[in-house]
Amino acid sequence: MTTIAILGAGAMGSAIAARLTQHGARVLTRLEGRSEASRGRAMAAGMEDASFDEMADAALVLSVVPPAAAGEVVEELAPLFARGNAPLFCDANACNPETKRRLAARAAQLGGRMVDGAIIGPPPSDNAEPRLYLSGEGADEAAMLARFGIDARVLDGPLGAAAALKMCYGGINKGGIALVTALLLAAERHGAAEALLAEFAISQKPLLERSRRQIPDMYPKAWRWDPEMEEIAGFLAPDDPAAAAIWHALSGFYAERAAANDAQTELPK
Repeated sequence: MTTIAILGAGAMGSAIAARLTQHGARVLTRLEGRSEASRGRAMAAGMEDASFDEMADAALVLSVVPPAAAGEVVEELAPLFARGNAPLFCDANACNPETKRRLAARAAQLGGRMVDGAIIGPPPSDNAEPRLYLSGEGADEAAMLARFGIDARVLDGPLGAAAALKMCYGGINKGGIALVTALLLAAERHGAAEALLAEFAISQKPLLERSRRQIPDMYPKAWRWDPEMEEIAGFLAPDDPAAAAIWHALSGFYAERAAANDAQTELPK
């Protein structure tokens, strides 16, 4: 039986684990210090709590955590990397290419090998099929996940190419959601919300229908989108500082939406 280790039992990590186990893989994880919610998702997905010694026999170690925690995962894996001949490590988090290069350099310093991964799409389910894009040395090895129900696609580019794709796609998608949300909130504050929605129903019906799905779905995720916007800002900064400033501001916008979600103080209609 092929063994795969996943660090991160959030909505995405646990759903990927469930897909892998459904297709015959054994999936290991580390639950020490994790929340009860994470433990529950892991168990429901068929993941097994394991030591680093047990992970040493895995074909691949996959990191699926919020971007701010990506570096912590590499440090957590130090005992595994130090063993020599460690499994290939794939960072599949929403980090920019420079962050990925730093993570890969640190993994190499600790004795490991890292491939760049980027997930686009919602968690896998009966109605959703996200894509896992892979780049850099070892990408072809990591694409073995395709044998276990994951849509894994190898990019013709160096480590960082998958990250660049994720930054551009996420910037367009989540940036657009932020802009629509900000202006709907402004319309509410100024008494124009009803008229704006009526006009959208006439001239922007596809956008209205999409926003009615995306915006309520965004609020519980805003705490994760905040640091992702900072990664996009860092990606843009060397070549386009003005654009980077936009996504830096969007980070603050999503931090505010996360706080509003916790307080249940707003939700555009």
